[in-house]
Amino acid sequence: MTAEIRVAVIDDHPLFREGVTRSLSEIDGFAVVAEGDSHDDALRIAENLKPDVMLLDISMPGGGLAALPLIMEVAPSQKIVMLTVSEAGDDVTAALQNGARGYVLKGVGSRALADIIRTVASGESYVAPTLSAKLLSSRAPEPARKSDLIRDLTIREKEVLNLVASGMSNKQVARRLNLHEKTVKHHMTQIMAKLDVANRTEAAMVLRDALDRPLSQ
Repeated sequence: MTAEIRVAVIDDHPLFREGVTRSLSEIDGFAVVAEGDSHDDALRIAENLKPDVMLLDISMPGGGLAALPLIMEVAPSQKIVMLTVSEAGDDVTAALQNGARGYVLKGVGSRALADIIRTVASGESYVAPTLSAKLLSSRAPEPARKSDLIRDLTIREKEVLNLVASGMSNKQVARRLNLHEKTVKHHMTQIMAKLDVANRTEAAMVLRDALDRPLSQ
């Protein structure tokens, strides 16, 4: 039997926090082990309880973004999903750069949120597709040389990267391409190494840049 995913919910709006906690508690495979409403609560819970995944708001006493690097100091392996109303590109970028594994808007449904938590708990990253698209469209182009690296990918790696860039998780890509999930993870590792990027979002950005301009000769 698969172990429950231990979740902490940090948000300063009691009704919203209680709603998320109740919804997750009603879905098999989840246990909400802690709640908090501030930057200080997030640090304490990460250090003392070490939940599998922490849901963290941006707008709360002390600030969620300010808490991120401090959480990473006391609990480097903590997986964090920002659950917020902010669609600002700067907030998304700051969250990912400071250790967040996921970025989700508060309008998400409970089942979709559960799937995202599973994705992050498994070691993957997740950014809401609409936000990924905004980041890609507003990002300044990378040097042509990095975009040129796309042509070094195999046909299968390009298929995987295209699906990942559309917002799919490794599990969804595996189903679409009729592959094992471990095979998709291997492809993503190879893709990130070939493109010299640190995560899936950066890989998607390189793909977008390559599609936006011809490869250099």
